[in-house]
Amino acid sequence: MQSVNQAKQKATIRSHSPAKPVLIFVSSRRQTRLTSLDLIAFLATEDDPKQWLKMDEREMNDIIGTVRDSNLKLTLAFGIGMHHAGLHERDRKTVEELFVNCKIQVLIATSTLAWGVNFPAHLVIVKGTEYYDGKTRRYVDYPITDVLQMMGRAGRPQFDDQGKAVILVHDIKKDFYKKFLYEPFPVESSLLDVLADHLNAEIAAGTITSKQDAMDYITWTYFFRRLIMNPTYYNLDNVSHDTMNKYLSSLVEKSLFDLECSYCIEIGEDNRSIEPLTYGRIASYYYLKHPTIGMFKDQLKPESSVEELLFILTNADEYTDLPVRHNEDQMNSELAKHLPIEVNPHSFDSSHTKTHLLLQAHFSHAMLPCPDYATDTKTVLDQAIRICQAMLDVTAHHGWLVAALNITNLVQMIVQGRWVHDSSLLTVPNIEVQHLYLFQKWSQGKRKSLHGGYQGPIECLPELMAACEGKENVFASIVDNELQTAHISQAWNFLSRLPILNVSLSIKGCWDDPAQPQNEVPVPSLTTDTRDDKRWIKLHADQEYVLQIHLQRTQMGYQGKQDSKAVAPRFPKVKDEGWFLILGEVDKKELIALKRTGYVRNKNTVSVAFYTPETPGKCIYTLYLMSDSYLGMDQQYDIYLNIIPASTSAQATTDVSDAMSYLTLK
Repeated sequence: MQSVNQAKQKATIRSHSPAKPVLIFVSSRRQTRLTSLDLIAFLATEDDPKQWLKMDEREMNDIIGTVRDSNLKLTLAFGIGMHHAGLHERDRKTVEELFVNCKIQVLIATSTLAWGVNFPAHLVIVKGTEYYDGKTRRYVDYPITDVLQMMGRAGRPQFDDQGKAVILVHDIKKDFYKKFLYEPFPVESSLLDVLADHLNAEIAAGTITSKQDAMDYITWTYFFRRLIMNPTYYNLDNVSHDTMNKYLSSLVEKSLFDLECSYCIEIGEDNRSIEPLTYGRIASYYYLKHPTIGMFKDQLKPESSVEELLFILTNADEYTDLPVRHNEDQMNSELAKHLPIEVNPHSFDSSHTKTHLLLQAHFSHAMLPCPDYATDTKTVLDQAIRICQAMLDVTAHHGWLVAALNITNLVQMIVQGRWVHDSSLLTVPNIEVQHLYLFQKWSQGKRKSLHGGYQGPIECLPELMAACEGKENVFASIVDNELQTAHISQAWNFLSRLPILNVSLSIKGCWDDPAQPQNEVPVPSLTTDTRDDKRWIKLHADQEYVLQIHLQRTQMGYQGKQDSKAVAPRFPKVKDEGWFLILGEVDKKELIALKRTGYVRNKNTVSVAFYTPETPGKCIYTLYLMSDSYLGMDQQYDIYLNIIPASTSAQATTDVSDAMSYLTLK
């Protein structure tokens, strides 16, 4: 088939489009390279091997000098472009501009381009109608809609009065494609594959509260319309009333059973009513598949470590479709040898194992075996934050402090592309392990400084920022022996935009004690002697209070416009800077409250409500201010509480409230 395709496509270009743009669709990134090399070999036998290059060779050589991909450098010289997701974005843009402006005649692309930007050509060649599906590990046919979309790229209305499309296909499939290409093609529903997740979203929103509501919901869908029109496609024999009822009932029962097994819903005792559970609401809010949230319930533990959380994250159902291509199991095996956490050696052909390896490589700055892996890493990172946020909500629901803090560390690792145990100085652009000695060496020479400021050894970002005091020349003096001027500027741009937050705390509530008549009490600063009784704040037992967290941002030498976007060179998407506020009791490893807040521009006050313990006595709550974007910028504050018996008025208020609730229920 391969040799026949090669001969056919050469003859097709020569006869149908010898001088006009040609677009060739192939099944994989590897095929773009192999097909282009075949065409170059064909051109070598021609009198004019550069016949597909429509611009001056010297100009093309200048453009080739800016291209990163070595194969693309070779093909562009012959007027042949390659386009696939594995190319660097700038290389793709270069190829797109050259083809649209008719500077190169032939563009070889993967089928996904048909659904992307519109590059019409006079001639379209679909080189085969099968592709390798890594999930099922076999060759499968393109969907007919994809083939139609590829054909639709033939024809340039502004230049041509006709377009030509040639499909190279196995002879036994010829009649099949003729039928569907020349006759109207019905669009069928894909709802069945994700029906349970759709029902969960509606149950969480309160739209569906019973099994009958679920049945009614299905009758409003496009799936139901197609079920009536084409029942055999959905494995239904006929559309009689009884048959339809049984079919839809079985769909609803199966979907609800799956949701129950994933802890998303609860079926009432009457076997009709449906109640959403916390897990279902979390899955709906973060657009997670229900098997993922069920897996969180089973695998998350009160003290899950970062390493354990990484395994849980990569086992999410959202990563099931990550492609494992030909021979990538061998690449995964080789990559695993250079990474710190071991994976199952018998699962290198698994999407979840590949996801785990890609994240490890992201944290370790490991060399990836091929450009495809860089693209796959972007795919993994795109979904990672959303899944981690859901994991954090699950741990908050259970009150697991240790696991919650480790999840926030995992989020920071994903955004900055470093391990949490690495020095936070390594998140600064252009600073590598071999440069860390510069900061220690500098600190030793500055210990005798008389003008104040930070003088100790520099081990982390806050210490470096304190040492620099907002002055770029101080930072430059530390690293100028190892870094070029441009690299120093990049590093300083990162440092100067890091968030420095000053924090003050107060507690709002009601006090009957004459010594504390005010409604808001400041939390003593860290400098207060722990033996001082004034440090202990008296609060009544089993009563709600509000912790007021006052945040004030300090600029450190950055003169530009304030921007809410986090500086994250290794994260593929633009991300807003934000914070997790976690209130916990360390002794009990219990999470009391969790709150998220966004970018702090100048000043911001965040309120966190919490209940005091039921038993009088002394306890220490700790507030963790955790960045969702940066490693090493976290803060924590201890709050010393002296819990005294509940006040008479508070008890009376509680009793009246309980009585009113009872009357309302009656």
